[in-house]
Order: sequence, then structure tokens, then C-alpha cells
Amino acid sequence: MKNEVMGMKIKLTAMNFLQFGVWGAYLTSMGTYLSTIGMGSHIGWFYAMQGIVSLFMPAIMGIIADRWIQAEKVYGACHFLAAIFMFAAGFYGMSSGTSASFSTLFLLYSLSVAFYMPTLALSYSVAYTCLDLIKLDPIQHFPPIRIFGTIGFICTMWLTDVLGFQATYGQFLLCAAIEIVLAIYAFILIPPCKTNKDNKITSFVDAFGLRAFTLFKDKRMALFFIFSMLLGVSLQITNGFANPFITSFSSIPEYANTFGVNHANILISLSQVSETLCILLIPFFLKRLGIKRVMLIAMMAWVFRFGLFATGNPGNGVWMFVLSMIVYGVAFDFFNISGSLFVNKETDLSIRSSAQGLFVLMTNGVGATIGTLSAQAVVNHFVDFNSSEPQVAGWSHAWMVFAIYALIVAVLFALVFDYKHEKP
Repeated sequence: MKNEVMGMKIKLTAMNFLQFGVWGAYLTSMGTYLSTIGMGSHIGWFYAMQGIVSLFMPAIMGIIADRWIQAEKVYGACHFLAAIFMFAAGFYGMSSGTSASFSTLFLLYSLSVAFYMPTLALSYSVAYTCLDLIKLDPIQHFPPIRIFGTIGFICTMWLTDVLGFQATYGQFLLCAAIEIVLAIYAFILIPPCKTNKDNKITSFVDAFGLRAFTLFKDKRMALFFIFSMLLGVSLQITNGFANPFITSFSSIPEYANTFGVNHANILISLSQVSETLCILLIPFFLKRLGIKRVMLIAMMAWVFRFGLFATGNPGNGVWMFVLSMIVYGVAFDFFNISGSLFVNKETDLSIRSSAQGLFVLMTNGVGATIGTLSAQAVVNHFVDFNSSEPQVAGWSHAWMVFAIYALIVAVLFALVFDYKHEKP
């Protein structure tokens, strides 16, 4: 039994390492690449597409995994298709250079993320199911496994930087290569997950796996998903704009040769280093404080995340950037991982994949779509991507707007969400 437990943990650890390694190859550096080829004013659309496809693709794939095809097979197929389209996007970028068409690059990228985004929810569902098979508590044992997802993200961020792909199409090709490996791994090494296809279907809702949406009948769960959406607005803002913001200091001689400006990806990776540490804190805080206080801590962390960007610089103010990166671990993990564990705890096994898909839909779907498009509008209002003049003041105003928004959401959540936590 001990060997079985260790073997399962190793398999899930490798899966998480590759799962987020795929994302780390381009997520924080794509904005700089797009700015380099003249698409700076369209950065928000690329990140918003991750949200748009999350409105329906995670739910659809979750339904398939719950009803008809084993989750690990759906997971592997999604990664394989995502890899094909991401490779096509990278090849197009290589052949077109700075004359790349927005519509073509955007289409290929969109098709790739359409199949990648469902794998986020499926990876949680597969992991929780596998931990159940060996009778381990997900709240206690999943966070240490999930840490290696963040480590994978950091490794590919650094690899993208070191290989010189931060401002080139090479990040897409690197992403595709890792994803092919993960697709093969999913089919060969991940244990089979059960489906509920033998259950009797009694209604349209059961037939299409929409039972998860009935969670909105519960006031507490409805409020949880609504605030997950409002907090999800913040998720992709720094992924899309932190790198272009930091590298924009290169137009100011005082900062042009600083480490942050020349290696923005490595500086930003401190956020993921913070994640690895904060994940370990989740079982402690979640069991002792409950989901409301944990999410409230995450919301306040977002306020500091944006506020420190608004006031820092890569020179004598670099400590503010570093502190912002440290705060990010709390902002992301205390919301994303804790929220997923809360959904897992509050939902029935028969709708687990669908419920996780719904959580991703509300956060990375509705929330992130609204957030990235709104953020692009705010940034475009304050920052002129076509100007050769420094845009630091404009960026500062934009970050402050985001900080104020996060503060308003935190106050509303504290007043509206009612949850009584019972300590174990």
C-alpha cells in the first residue's frame, strides 16, 4: 500500500509539473512578444481568449469526462490538440516576423487555448479522483503535489528567458513541445478514472451533465461563484501586462540596464516562487480560518499586488516589485487552490468534473474575460504603445485603478458572503 501511495503521488506530481510548465512557457512573456510585433494594443484580446473559451470548453469537457469518456483520456486528447495549434501559431510567427497578421495568429492561438483551458479543471478532477483511490484527503495531500505545478511554471519561464524566447515566437514552439510530452504521459501513465455512464439518466439536465449549475440554488454557493468571478477579473491582468510594463522602463536611461528590465521574466518568476511556499500554507489556513477568511486574505493580497506595481520601479524601487511578487503567492493560491478544494468538498462525486469546470468557467472564463478586456481598455487609456516617450506615469495610473477595484470587491465580499467555519 505504501508503494502504491508513493507511486500515485509521483505520477500526479509529474502531471502537475508538466501541466503548468506548458502555461509558463508563454503566459507571462506573450505580452512582450506581441508588443515587439506591433500588437501591443491587442494584448488584452489574447489573454481574454483564455477566458472566452473557458465560458464553455471546461464545462463541455467536464461533462464528457463525467458521463462518457474517462477523464485522463479527455485530458490527454485536449493537450494533444492544443499542442498542434500552438505549434502552428509558433511556426506562423517564425515565418511572418513583424508582418504577422493579427487575425491569423489570434485564430491559431485561440484554437490552442480552447483545448488547453479545460485541462486546468480536468487536472484537478483527475488528481482528486486518484487521491480518493488511495484514500488520501485532498485538502491535506493535494497542495504539496500542486507545488510542483508551480515549479514547472517557473522552470519554463526561466527557460523561455534564458533561451531568448521572451520577445519571440519561440515561446509558442517550446509550449507545444512540452504539451506533446504531457499528452503522451496522460495516455500512458495516469490511472483510469471512472465515469458515470452507467447511471440512469432521468432528465435533460442529467443527460448533458448540467447538474453542477444547480449549485446556484444554494445561496452560499451562488455567492461563492459570483465572487469567484469578480476575483477572477484580476487573474490575468499581471500575466498580460506585467512584462510589457517592466520592460517599458528600458526607454528611461536610468533603468535601461537594470536586471528587471533585461530579465523581466525571471523577476516575475518570483511570483511563482512565492506560490510554491504559499501552497503549503493552504491546509493550515483553510482548516483553521475557513474559505471566507482565506478568500478575503487573497482579495487584500491583490490590492497590494497592484498597488506595489503602481509605485515601484526596477531601480531603487525594485523592492516594491519584489514585494509584489511575494504577495502574488497569497493572492493566487489562497483563491485558486482553496476555491477548487472548497468546490471539491461541497459537491457530490457524480458532478465533480462538471463542478470544477463551473469554477473555472466563473474564474478563468467570465471573470478573466471581463478583466483582461477591461484592463486593456484601462491600459490603452493611460498608455500609448506607439509613443517613444516613457509611459511610466500612465502605467502607474492603470495599476492604481486595478488596486481600487480589488479593494471594492474585498469589502463587498466581507459584507455579503456568510459562511460559518467549523474548526476540525
